[in-house]
Amino acid sequence: MKNVSSLLASAVFTTCMMASGAVFAADALQTKLSAAMADKSRPAGDVARDANRKPIETLAFFGLKDSMTVVEIMPGGGWYTRLLAPTLKEKGKLYVAYTNPKYMGDLLEQPAFAEVGKLGEKASFTHVAGPVFNLGNAQLDVKNADMVLTFRNYHNLDAAGRKAMNEAAYNALKVGGVYGVVDHTRRHMEQDNAENGRRFDPVLAIKEIQDAGFMLVDISELHYQPTDALDKEVGHDSVKGKTDRWTLKFVKNK
Repeated sequence: MKNVSSLLASAVFTTCMMASGAVFAADALQTKLSAAMADKSRPAGDVARDANRKPIETLAFFGLKDSMTVVEIMPGGGWYTRLLAPTLKEKGKLYVAYTNPKYMGDLLEQPAFAEVGKLGEKASFTHVAGPVFNLGNAQLDVKNADMVLTFRNYHNLDAAGRKAMNEAAYNALKVGGVYGVVDHTRRHMEQDNAENGRRFDPVLAIKEIQDAGFMLVDISELHYQPTDALDKEVGHDSVKGKTDRWTLKFVKNK
């Protein structure tokens, strides 16, 4: 009986220590992200989107740790890059893939972002129609990354381009690595129209990403917007900055 009590006490102690470690890691992440968000060099337009985009909650949902190797696909103007780079600078590594100087500007040339790696520089984008492009030469020259993230980009690619991006993400990740994807919501099976070009059906996204080998492990309602009727273009005054967005977490499990 004494041995059983000792084993139980040991198990409880171990569980408490693991829980404490998880809380500490979460606190450390929040501290670094909060500091990055408070940085005075951030553009005012970026700061204005903080409440809507909820970066701390979103990255915590995906399981980000400050020691991870992370790839951000199609970072646009660098909204998330400005938060991820300082958060990962000390212990981790950030790569950005398929950057466009038109949107990114000289951000990566600034001293604070000098250690951010660039991937997929040979990638090509061919215009298909409207906001949709095909992605060629999508391979990423990195292996065993902990996490690949892409925010509000899935709708920008045609079927072949999405397949190429998903496969590139899969190949870049280690087994157990996370693929986090966020985009504007389109009604399930709704055909293309003038209003939904920058929206994407989450059910189709799940199918396509799982076809690339990933396993869906979680869905978040962080960006659920009940006031978005899903019938307006995402830049329309009635929904701009407050669109409904799906937030999906996948894992490379083999």
